[in-house]
Amino acid sequence: MFFDLNVPIKKSLQRQNVSKKAKQGSTEALVNWTPSEVSAVEARIDLLVHLGYSVLGLSQTVHKKVDPKTHVNVLDSLVSQLRVRPGVVYLKRLNIILDQDSEKGFGLINASVSLFNGYDLIALIPTTHNTFSLACLTHSMPSPLTAHIISLPLTLPRLPYHLKHTLVRTAIKNGAVFEINYVGALGGENDSALVDADAAENGPAAKRNWWAATRELVRVTKGKGLLLSGGVVVDGDLRAPRDVANLIAVLGLAQDATHEASTKVPKSVIIRAQTRKTYRAVLSEPKVILPGEASETSEISLKRPLDDTQPDPAAPGTSKKKKRKPNKAEST
Repeated sequence: MFFDLNVPIKKSLQRQNVSKKAKQGSTEALVNWTPSEVSAVEARIDLLVHLGYSVLGLSQTVHKKVDPKTHVNVLDSLVSQLRVRPGVVYLKRLNIILDQDSEKGFGLINASVSLFNGYDLIALIPTTHNTFSLACLTHSMPSPLTAHIISLPLTLPRLPYHLKHTLVRTAIKNGAVFEINYVGALGGENDSALVDADAAENGPAAKRNWWAATRELVRVTKGKGLLLSGGVVVDGDLRAPRDVANLIAVLGLAQDATHEASTKVPKSVIIRAQTRKTYRAVLSEPKVILPGEASETSEISLKRPLDDTQPDPAAPGTSKKKKRKPNKAEST
């Protein structure tokens, strides 16, 4: 089972005059997907499934900060209109680009927990040193607003911050992963989730920047906590999972590490992301044992022999030894 947790979905919202009751009830009234837009998304999903992907993360991008008053989840209405495909799972992902204006706050506050519960994954894209430190240290800790994916702008001419070992190790220890979007290695059109429109580069320049930054990321992480995704905007840049693994292997990663980056690592990220909706990131809900059930288990345990080393006489294969009768001399 192969994963692609970054399938960009672009939608231009058209603000409409909606009453206050409609705004309080639902925000889906502001999102209208045309049949042509839905068919374009369906065509891309069909191509991804044909290439071998089974779990697809449809991503929505927000710049600077998430404002609960104006933010609209465009993926809810889209997923409900997509065709059901056997064995294919759709996930909803939110990308938040962090810049200097985002250093004071990302919008990830407890008052907006209900807003972020509509997304299965939360990814942070830091573009400054302060936001990178906050993403690795603060927002990777277990909480209802944990961001388990840290995506780096690998196609920039130069990374705007230094990848410190302490920050990277702390983020990986907390359960976060660092995402590598292979679209930059192809020199194709970059997704707006990676960098701002003014700083985006395409073609040979994007390739050089991507290879240099990704090689540095692999060196710092030592091949651990890496997630392979697409981030592809144009269908012609899509690649099969094993082709992407061979591409990343050029950076010096072992074949098993490249395979896990698109299979095992994203699966663990999805499981961890489910803990955002549980108490203190507990992986599973606690099981309640009624008093009657507890007494029955205790009675069963008391019926067991105290010494397990002694063989059970009723067990098959055990023979009873006959007691030797004492001789007359011994009896006297």
